[in-house]
Amino acid sequence: MNSRFALALVLSLSIFTTRIAAAETVWLDDLKLASATQGWGEPQKNKSVGGGTLTIAGKQFTRGFGTHSESTLRLNLNGGAQEFSASVGVDDEVNKNPASSVKFIVLADGNALWRSGVMHAGNPAKDCKATLTGVKSLVLEVSDAGDGINYDHADWADAKFETDAGRPVTVTPEPQLAPVAPYILTPPAPATPRINGANVFGVRPGSPFLFTISATGERPMKFSAKNLPGGLKLDSKTGRITGALKTKGEFTVSLYAKNSLGTTDKKFRIVCGDQIALTPPMGWNSWNCFANSVSEDRVKRAADALVKSGLINHGWTYINVDAGWPNRRDSKDPASRGEFRDAKGNIVLNSKFPDMKGMADYIHSLGLKAGLYSSPGPWTCEDYTGSWKHEQQDAQTYAKWGFDYLKYDWCSYGNVASGVASNLMTVGSSGAPWKKDDEAIYPYRLMGNLLRDQNRDIVFSLCQYGMADVWKWGGLVHGNCWRTTGDIIDTWKSMSDIGFNQDKAASYSKPGNWNDPDMLVVGEVGWGKMHPSRLTPDEQYTHISLWCLLSAPLLIGCDMEKFDDFTLNLLSNDEVLALDQDALGKEATCVINNGNVRIYEKELEDGGRALGFFNLGMEPVKLEFNEFAKLGLAGKQHVRDLWRQTNLADVDTANGVLPLTVPGHGVVLYKLTMAK
Repeated sequence: MNSRFALALVLSLSIFTTRIAAAETVWLDDLKLASATQGWGEPQKNKSVGGGTLTIAGKQFTRGFGTHSESTLRLNLNGGAQEFSASVGVDDEVNKNPASSVKFIVLADGNALWRSGVMHAGNPAKDCKATLTGVKSLVLEVSDAGDGINYDHADWADAKFETDAGRPVTVTPEPQLAPVAPYILTPPAPATPRINGANVFGVRPGSPFLFTISATGERPMKFSAKNLPGGLKLDSKTGRITGALKTKGEFTVSLYAKNSLGTTDKKFRIVCGDQIALTPPMGWNSWNCFANSVSEDRVKRAADALVKSGLINHGWTYINVDAGWPNRRDSKDPASRGEFRDAKGNIVLNSKFPDMKGMADYIHSLGLKAGLYSSPGPWTCEDYTGSWKHEQQDAQTYAKWGFDYLKYDWCSYGNVASGVASNLMTVGSSGAPWKKDDEAIYPYRLMGNLLRDQNRDIVFSLCQYGMADVWKWGGLVHGNCWRTTGDIIDTWKSMSDIGFNQDKAASYSKPGNWNDPDMLVVGEVGWGKMHPSRLTPDEQYTHISLWCLLSAPLLIGCDMEKFDDFTLNLLSNDEVLALDQDALGKEATCVINNGNVRIYEKELEDGGRALGFFNLGMEPVKLEFNEFAKLGLAGKQHVRDLWRQTNLADVDTANGVLPLTVPGHGVVLYKLTMAK
């Protein structure tokens, strides 16, 4: 062999073997998965999102990434990876729920490299293979396949990269807007008295009446009323109206608030009839902050905080316990172990809630109302006792305890409807089949009728994620509000995907019947693991503005003992909240869709229009708005900036323009009123 050729061969083999030695398999689960965003739960290493073994159509996997749609994981490859492979599918823990359908997508430098197509629970895993030569940026996505995120437990099993020359594969965070410090727009309420909140209140004949006049201003303050109907009385120190009305009727009352700096008044309608919740409920719910660690003490402290913070003076009313109060199946927490029902069939409280009636009485003593949570199935979503086969008894118990609100979560009832509930202890708490028509309606009709039979008004909140177009029938089963979507989390994608997709149900919103896009995710949230909301300040202004335009129930989800100035200010702008509480009850819809700009319009009882200019892009947008004819506006209009509570220059709709700048992911919220 030629010595020169032999030397070249040796060098070539040396380089080749070095490259082989340097090449590396990088497992996805060895990377930092925590930066993934997803629609429910937390990213899981080598486990399903529910915490079990990764299992797709009976096949188990030891490695992988368990997530939940809508899911996004971004990776920086720097051109060093050669191939990505995985086995993908819906995890078996959803029990072949037909509501679970997802699409897996691999995006390379912004282009779709591989798509799974729609995958359902029970489908065999699909092999994903994608060549990555030269790819710099990779995104692994799981979409909800267009039917919502319910039960979309998705697995990237055996997911790995083959790299060249050992170059690392790193996880990169989702692109973010430039950091903006929280900034306060709303000026402080004046020291002079001002009556806030709803202008109308509904009650049924004979039901206990409790309404607290919401008023800001220097204390002490004295309250009075003219034309208060017989059967009601007003406490002049607290502003609480209590009692009961015997007969149906509509009463126009004048409310007054007086302090050392002046007096104010407000017209207020009391409607005694068949309908309650004539404006959307406003209050607090324990789930988004405490999840299953909620307790009677924490609930009472939340009620105290709502009063101490002054939010009670802006119309916030309900204090709702969400899950965690009965005993729990297979509980690891000693506080939640024990019998589920007593010998008479009454639901048994766990030791964290020693006196449910006493807790409700305490909440009422503050001028607030109390709410509770259950399921029509044998178990709630978190495996606490549900109402199945005890619906009448539970409705009577809730009324006896003194509750004013019930959130009723579908959860395990789907397994009842499917006939798999013969063994109570083995009924799944989640993964319940998606139902249509009467199968979806029946349990809510049953409880709705039973609540109406009680001697107190109980707002009925249907929590079933928009199944069977609930907005079309929710009011017929005595529902007062109903979820139109899956659960929200504190990300821009989750909040905006939900909030900007409500038009389909808008025409069914009216006094007593409200579409519910889920709870608020501002302040300290975390479902038991607290953190400041991941929404930017502008995104939080968008969140509150949009929910108020949508006439949505407003339920604060944060720890109210940890309010910062920004969050408190965000929740106490009476002119913004007035949009939500407007007595006309007309839900806003998107009237102009122009690129990243969405313009929402809401008709108001006083003849004015609220306009929300939203920017779904990441860069500020400047507008010279003049499309008033599309909004049905004519003549000269007064313009009010609702967040800043300031009047702007009037605009002539014939030839004038409305100049504005909308921040990235932000909003400008105006009210236009015809100039006289």
